[in-house]
Amino acid sequence: MISNLLASSFSGAIRALTGARALWRCSPSSDHRVYYGNHVSHGDFVMIWSALPPALRRQVRPVAGADYWQRDALRRYLIREVFNGVLIERDPAQRKRDAIDTLCDAVDGGSSLILFPEGTRNQGDEPLLPFKSGLYHLAHCRPELEFVPVWIDNLARVMPKGKVLPLPLLCTATFGETLRLHADEDKQAFLDRARNALLALSEHGSGHATGSAATGDANTRHGAAE
Repeated sequence: MISNLLASSFSGAIRALTGARALWRCSPSSDHRVYYGNHVSHGDFVMIWSALPPALRRQVRPVAGADYWQRDALRRYLIREVFNGVLIERDPAQRKRDAIDTLCDAVDGGSSLILFPEGTRNQGDEPLLPFKSGLYHLAHCRPELEFVPVWIDNLARVMPKGKVLPLPLLCTATFGETLRLHADEDKQAFLDRARNALLALSEHGSGHATGSAATGDANTRHGAAE
């Protein structure tokens, strides 16, 4: 199918431009998961998606803003046919149904998700913006879900805002240890824990990945999953 060829082409292009190096602190798994990352460019979900072993990509769907991806025919085709995205109306006044219900339907249908709990691209000096509450509400509705923090390093410099052509720089997606909502955990405690787990994977945290053999590369270490 054309959509499958385009998906492979996008993945190959991202790997060629950035290396799309994946460092894993958890093991790649077909279990239902939510991969949540820092948000610095429109290429973020493609970076995470491309860094996954090919066998997992087919069941992982990015969560994306409908207002951006429905602006023209090309974007609509890419997000629906190539990436099989889950579109969310970011303006509550435009929503026909609850956003969390839409995400739960995707999970119940057998999909894992990629989402960005900051809610918008971070263009400031802070490493992370405060998390929106959607991450907690999804965890509360589906407590069996595993949440995987993914820190994307360097992509803001590869695809800087306002530039037409990307710059060829090495990028790394570091996949942290999984976490779940605790039975007695309130919203703010969970959001703080999830945010801290993501921040710890960055150069701002104490657990920044160094590319050691202990973490490995998903495309070599877990080739059997392909």
